[in-house]
Parts: sequence; structure tokens; C-alpha cells
Amino acid sequence: MTVSPLSLPLRVQYQQLRDGELRAIQLAEAAATTWQSRGLHDHAYRDWNGDVALAHARAVDELLALGTDTGALMGMAVSIKDIYAVSGFETFAGSARRLGQPWETSGPLVRQLLAQLPIVMGKTHTVEFAFGGLGTNAHWGTPRNPWDTRQHRTPGGSSSGAGVSVVTGTASLALGTDTAGSVRVPASMTGVSGLKTTAGRWPTAGIVPLSSTLDTPGLLARRVDDLAFAFDGIDPGLTGLGKRVLAPPTLSSLTLGVPDRYFWDDCSPGVAEAVQQAIRQLEKAGARIVTLDIPHTNDALALFLQGGLAAAELAAFLSHELPNALDHLDPNVAARVEAAEQMSATEYLRRCRILSDLSASACDSLYQVDAVLTPTVAITPPTLMQLEPEGAYASANMAALKNTMIANFMGLCALTLPVGRDAANMPVGLQLLARPMQEPRLLAIGISIEQQLGDSVAILGEPEVPSLLS
Repeated sequence: MTVSPLSLPLRVQYQQLRDGELRAIQLAEAAATTWQSRGLHDHAYRDWNGDVALAHARAVDELLALGTDTGALMGMAVSIKDIYAVSGFETFAGSARRLGQPWETSGPLVRQLLAQLPIVMGKTHTVEFAFGGLGTNAHWGTPRNPWDTRQHRTPGGSSSGAGVSVVTGTASLALGTDTAGSVRVPASMTGVSGLKTTAGRWPTAGIVPLSSTLDTPGLLARRVDDLAFAFDGIDPGLTGLGKRVLAPPTLSSLTLGVPDRYFWDDCSPGVAEAVQQAIRQLEKAGARIVTLDIPHTNDALALFLQGGLAAAELAAFLSHELPNALDHLDPNVAARVEAAEQMSATEYLRRCRILSDLSASACDSLYQVDAVLTPTVAITPPTLMQLEPEGAYASANMAALKNTMIANFMGLCALTLPVGRDAANMPVGLQLLARPMQEPRLLAIGISIEQQLGDSVAILGEPEVPSLLS
């Protein structure tokens, strides 16, 4: 089987594009070939960029031939979640209706990306207004998780098309967003790596909001090292911090916390086992593993089960900015929006204070370790049929987000990488949690772990192509 150049590490793509060993048009054509063979089957994209992307790739090659270098991601194939405003693209945010201006003018994060002249292969599907962790969408349909060749399993959400675009080879990097796990859940369920940035590190202007308090932009890619490469290409221009991912530390220099409680509850068969096996491998390789339970996780879960801030903040946004959308919401989204509309100002402020207290407590506890390790998602990606009974969606959605939302509610940065398969033969992710604004250090630790355990291809292989499906 021919190996797609999109599967090459981003650092390799970068160097080969400049050495003339690889051209941007080859990357775009490889993405287009994959989309032609399986794009309709996977259903990752709401808007495939097709011929426009190929034309842009040819133009980038001309610039490269002249010695022009616009940035680390120049010429690389990327996908962008349809929650971001991108000039030249329509924005639906997973809803039934086009949002129009101002949601079709690129915000600062997208401008920072596009200034480097990557090849935008298209906009990927999202749960409506990013409000859901499974990836379903009543208006546009649900992307298929490519690791199940027999049943239509959810790909994780809300960045539902993002992980699919990366693992099946129509993009090397995907832009997503994460409010309670919406980067890490799809990354984990589709067997790729994902980075949730600290709230406030990257601007959210030009991103359709779910929660103005908790929304964070994020990245998905095949490898943690790819995330680090992309982070270094994007972060300095947005933050002005100039801090880049350092050389990976030795495992023997790391102290990694592993909780005894909460994160292991109600795991599907094989999930806990795969993560525990990975942790044992890290300990055998020299990492110091200590027990560390993050305080007040049950308090965070209780607040999450009450709706947190997202439902109220989305309801406020829709009522003010898009009132016509309220009558056309996906039933799974509408139920939570309607429930939040009666929240009092006193209750909203009470929840804000709880989040502030949770963040302070978690940050203090994490000073004891370099990172905390947990299962990313506790459950096997459910099939669409399993979500049909009354109450099944709500139960599965909460279970999918239970472990990831801790990082959002406690103000942490977080990372996921694949470490194995569960009893249903679906990918399992290992989550790393770290203190706020520690992304460069967290990514370096993630690279060290990845170097020890193997990357997604080494651990999972490649999904079957549709022509081989039964």
C-alpha cells in the first residue's frame, strides 16, 4: 500500500518542502485522492475545498521555489472545524442555517494560521454549536469513526470531523475547540493526539462561542510531536511569549501523578487496562509514578451535571446574536439550552465562584508532579443505534466527557495520545493534565511518553479503506 505523504511527521514535511523533496501539490493531491476514495463514507467535511486547495498548493510551490518561507505550516494540509470563521468559507457551526457575517471573517487565530499559507482542505463537521461530546448532528449527519468497519460508531465531539480528517489522511493537522473535552474526546476516539490549550492563552474571537468562560482552541494531529511543531508555529504570534517546546525530558526525570479515584469509574472493558499497561511501561522505563488524586473532582462533576456555564452562556449568545436559530436546534442541544434559560444571575455567579475555587485547588495540587495521567475517555465510542433509546444519548454524552471536563472546569491545559485498544477494538487515549499555561512543558513530556510507547501508527496501524469494507 502506498504511504501518503500526509502521514509523514510535520517536521519531515517541513524540511522536505524546503529541500524540494516534497511539494505542496503532492500533499494536496494525496488528501484529494483519499477524499475521493472515502470522503463520502467518512463524512468528515461539511465543506470540502477541492480544486481551490489544489490551486493554492500550486501557488505555494511557486513561492517555495523562489525561496519564500511564510512559516512552519506553509504548504501543509489542514482542516478547520466549522465553528471557526474563515474568510472565503460559509459558517454553519453545525446548525441548520448559515450564520453569515461576522462569522465569515477570520479571527486572530485563523489569521495567524493562514498567514503561513497552509493548504486548507475544508471545514469539518461539528456538533451543533459545539454542544456535545459524541459527535452526532441531526442536521448534517454524523461522521463515521473509521476504526469500526461494521457499525456506524461516533467519532467523538464536538470536533467530530477533525479527528477523522487526520486519521484517514485528508489533513495532517486539524483545528478544533475544547469546552469540556471537544478536542480530546474526538482525538481519543479516533486514535490521534490532541491538545487543549489553557483558557485565555489563544484568542477566541472569530470562533462561534459555546461558553465564553470555558472555550479553548486546540489542535489534533497524528503525533504529539506534530502538535508540538504546530504549537511552535502558532503560539508565539498569538501570545508574544516566545516560549517554544523544549527538548523532551528523560522519563527518569519525571514525576507523574496517577489518581486512584474518579477517572477510572465506569470504564468500558479494556479502557482502564490499556491505560494502566501504558503507565506500567512508563514506570519500567524510569518514570516515577505516584498516587495523586486531584481534589474536588466530584464537586466538578456535580456542577457539570447541573449544566455548568455552557448551557447558560450558549442560551444567552443565541438569544442575543442568533434568535432565529432557537427554533431549529438539534433536540439534544435544545433540551439543554431550554433548561438553562431560567437560571438566575445569583446561580450563574455561584457557579463562577465554584469554578474559580476548583481552579485554585487543582493548580496547587499539581505543583507536586510534572503531569497527571488518566484515561482520556472512559467509554467505548457508542454506535448510533445505541444512542436511540430514551435517555441513552444524555448518559453516553456525560460518560464521554466526565474525564476531560475536569481540565476545563479546573483551568488546566491537557493533552491526549493513543495508547492501545479496548475490548471492542477501538482506540484508547491517555490524558495528561498540567497546570495552566504549561503547554510547552506538557508537550515536551508528551513527546517523551510517545517516544517510549510509540506513535498512533505504531500502536494502532491504519484504518481500513472503504473498498475493503464488508
